[in-house]
Amino acid sequence: MEPRRIVLAVVLMAAVLLVTPYLFPTPTPVPGARKATADSAQTVSDSSAPSVSGAVAGDAMGAPAVPAEPAVVLPVDTSVVNTAVADYRTTSKGAALIGASLTQFQALSNGGRTRSGTVELALPNERMLGYRLVVPGDTIDLTTQTFRSTQSADGNSTVITYDADLAGRLVSIRYSFLPDSYRVNVAAAVAGVPENSYLLVDLPTGFRSSESDTTEDHSHLAYAYKPELAGAQGIAFRSVDPGEREIEAGPISWGVAKNKYFIVGVLAPKGGTPFAEINVTGGPRINDEAVRGQATLVTPLKAGNAAFEVYVGPQEFKRLVALGREFETSNPYGGWIQGIVQPFATIVIRLLLWMKSTLGLSYGWILVIFGVAIRIILWPLNQKAMRSSMQMQRIQPELQAIQTRYKNEPQKLQQAMMELYKEHGMSPFSSLSGCLPMLIPLPVFFALFFVFQNTIEFRGVPFLWFPDISVKDPYYIIPVLVAATTMLMSWIGMRGTKSNEQQKMMMYLMPGIMLVFFFSMASGLNLYYFIQNLASLPQQWLIAQERSKPLVKG
Repeated sequence: MEPRRIVLAVVLMAAVLLVTPYLFPTPTPVPGARKATADSAQTVSDSSAPSVSGAVAGDAMGAPAVPAEPAVVLPVDTSVVNTAVADYRTTSKGAALIGASLTQFQALSNGGRTRSGTVELALPNERMLGYRLVVPGDTIDLTTQTFRSTQSADGNSTVITYDADLAGRLVSIRYSFLPDSYRVNVAAAVAGVPENSYLLVDLPTGFRSSESDTTEDHSHLAYAYKPELAGAQGIAFRSVDPGEREIEAGPISWGVAKNKYFIVGVLAPKGGTPFAEINVTGGPRINDEAVRGQATLVTPLKAGNAAFEVYVGPQEFKRLVALGREFETSNPYGGWIQGIVQPFATIVIRLLLWMKSTLGLSYGWILVIFGVAIRIILWPLNQKAMRSSMQMQRIQPELQAIQTRYKNEPQKLQQAMMELYKEHGMSPFSSLSGCLPMLIPLPVFFALFFVFQNTIEFRGVPFLWFPDISVKDPYYIIPVLVAATTMLMSWIGMRGTKSNEQQKMMMYLMPGIMLVFFFSMASGLNLYYFIQNLASLPQQWLIAQERSKPLVKG
C-alpha cells in the first residue's frame, strides 16, 4: 500500500499548486513599481532622470499592495554669492563649489593690450571643489548626490548650507562667504560615522586661462602643499606623467592648485586638525600640454565633523601673508635652488611693495629706482673690486716673469709671488675679490626672475610703450637695449688694457647671449637689467680713466 500513498501525496500536491492561483489570485502590480524592503536606501538623482520609489507589498493577510507616495525628487540648483571682490557659484549637485569670478581683475589678451570681462577661474562644466566620504568598507561620492540648499546670513557673511540623507546618514556641507575677502569657511558634518572616517576634498583639475599668453600660463599649472614640519613643496602638472601618483603623508597645513597668478587653496584651521594626506595624480596631456591634474586632500572626521578654510583669489603677497600658516610660500620659488632663491624673493617683493606704498609711483618707475638703488648700494664694493682687478692686470707681466724664472723651484716661486703682492699692497686672494661684486647681484636677479613669473602686482601694469610689464616687450626694443649696453660696458672695460683676441670675442659674444636670453623675458625684468647696466656705466668709465693713468708704486 506504500506506493499508493506516495502516488496520492504527489497528486494532492499537484492539485494544491494548480488550484491555489485560482483561489488566491496575485494582485496586479503597479506599472513601474518595485518591491521595497525595510533596509533599502533612498536613491536621489538628477531631476533630468528621476527615480520611482517602490510600491509597498501586501500585508500578511494577502491584501492588495497600495502604491507608496512617490519620492521627492530634488531639483539641481545653483546659488550665486556676490561679495565685494568675487562672485562665487555653488551647486546642490554634490554641494560643490563650481565657479569663481574675480571681479577686481580683467581677463587679458593681445599681449596685455586688450581687457575683456573679469577673470573666471573654473573650467567649463567642471567643479572647483568636490567631496567624497570614506567610511569603513565604503566610499560615497558626494558629487553624484543632490542636496537640499538653504541660504542665510551670519553677521556680514552669506551662508549656504547643503543637507542630504545618504544611506541613513545626514550629511551637511556649510559655506560661509566672508565679505571683502577671498576666503570661504567650510564646515562638514556627517551623522553616525565611526572615528576612522574621512572626508576627501578634491582640488581643481585645472584653470581657465585669462592671460594673453595661454601657453605660458599653462606652464605654471601646479599643485603645492605645506607639511607642518617642513617647507612648502610644489608639483608642476608637467612633472607628473599621466596616471602617475604621488602621495605625501600628513600632517599637512594646506594644499593648493594654482596657475600663474591665481590660486585655490584649502587650509586646515589655525590650531585645528591638519590634513592627513595629499595625493596627486598626473592628468592626460592635451596637445602635449599638461593642462589637467588631480589632487585630493584627506581630512579626518572628528566626531563626524571637519572644518577648513578655502582661499579662491589672486596670489597677492600681503593677502597670503595675512592668512598665516606660511601661506605666502604656496608659490614655491626657485625649483631645486628654492632654499637660496625663496628668501631673496621674499625680501625683494617686500621691498618693492614697500616702495610702491611709500612712493605711490607706478611699478615701472619703482623698478627703475630699485635698479639704480642696488647699484648705488654696491658702488663701494664694486669700486674696491674693480681696482683690485685693475691691479691684477697691471702686475700680470711681472707675475708671468716670476713664473718663468722659478718654474722649476716651487718654493722660491711662492716666495717671490708673495713679495710681489706685498709690494703692491695686495694678497693672493685679490683676484677672487674682483669676482665678488658680480656674484652679489645674482641672487637679486634670480629672485626677480621668479618674482616676475608669478607676482600679480605686476600683471597688466603699463609703462612707457609696454602694455604690460609682466609680459615681453611687443616691439623687442628693451632686449636690444640690454644687449647694446652690455657691449658698451665691455668696450669701456677694455679701455686702457692690452686686449687679446679672446677678450675681443667676448665683447661681441656676451651681448648676443644677453639678447637671446632676454628676448622673451618679461619687459619689467628687461627694464631692471637695462637700468642696472646704465647705472654701472659711470663707475666703469671712472675706473677706465684711472686705469689709463701710469702705475705709481706706493
